[in-house]
Amino acid sequence: MGISATDISQRIVEAVLAQKLAPGARLGEQQLAMLFDCSRTIVREALTRLAARGIVTVSARRGWYLIAPSPDEVREAFEARRVIELGLIRGQPQLPPEAVTRLKQHLQQEQAALRGDDVGTRSFLLGDFHVCLAECLGNSLLADTLRDFTARTTLIAMRYQSSHDAALSCQDHVAIVAALAAGDSTRAEALMAEHLSSVQAALRLPADDDPLQQLREALAPLPTSPSVESADPAYLGALL
Repeated sequence: MGISATDISQRIVEAVLAQKLAPGARLGEQQLAMLFDCSRTIVREALTRLAARGIVTVSARRGWYLIAPSPDEVREAFEARRVIELGLIRGQPQLPPEAVTRLKQHLQQEQAALRGDDVGTRSFLLGDFHVCLAECLGNSLLADTLRDFTARTTLIAMRYQSSHDAALSCQDHVAIVAALAAGDSTRAEALMAEHLSSVQAALRLPADDDPLQQLREALAPLPTSPSVESADPAYLGALL
């Protein structure tokens, strides 16, 4: 049985969560059809679904692209995540043992990824924690919605050069699960609110009064480098 549109859209979302596809990346129908050994019709169906989910955009003349969120869209995405995730946790009774076990296993995977050098796996697991949490709280529909919003947040973090520490995200996740395991949904909700706020605060969004700030920073002159004649051997070694 060949690959389906659902399989392709899932692979694209997973690649986004692993930071393997950048915001604004072009998704050519012909290239994807060759890659997945399927028809362009199936690829177009997958991309159409992703467009409806707000992850892909299409231009009649240019083709399909991953979204490159604007500052306003960044704020909207985080507001939506707060509504969903805090609402899921609010008033939640103590989690059943099997849910706690699953969440702790996920945390162990996060911690193992942090000790390794696979940035893609680390990024995927940190984002997938929120999907896993929604599933453990018993809402698979919102888990699917959160998967899409988490993919958007990943693209946001890449575009706006997030300085948030992955280890701190994992620590936040550990604290949230501990609160839920103890039946303290009020504390878990507060911890989730702090976590989302810290992730958002780490973004380098352009100032509202300077729409050219991002371009201005990118095109600023580079710091003066030492000349080759005056450079020490260590510097020359770094260049080679």
